[in-house]
Amino acid sequence: MRNYTNIGLTVLRVGISLLMMTHGYGKLQMLLSGEEIQFMSFMGLSPTISLILTIIGELIAPIFIIIGFKTRLASLFPVVTMAVAAFMVHGNDPLAKQEMSLLYLIAFIAIGLLGAGKFSLDGRKV
Repeated sequence: MRNYTNIGLTVLRVGISLLMMTHGYGKLQMLLSGEEIQFMSFMGLSPTISLILTIIGELIAPIFIIIGFKTRLASLFPVVTMAVAAFMVHGNDPLAKQEMSLLYLIAFIAIGLLGAGKFSLDGRKV
């Protein structure tokens, strides 16, 4: 039964991270385009810094989560990014507009609480 748990953690970790990376990749292209950055300014940070932090949460951290390296720590970045997206960027929007970021938020909270499981760099026995 324990292997099913580890397989489930791997499916959750890899699946949700790959989906999240599709959003981060678009933002990375926006950053590298050379055009003026049109992005939300968060807590007084410039749009460029806010965009870079979002790329870390949506692209870089999910890579660490996929391979299962420092998974609990790495999950904090998408959790914060999705909390900002759900409650600040879409805070006044209807639930239908907040739903995707809330689903990602819940999934990354679960990953952070459960860890990477046996099939990860974190789970390997040294």
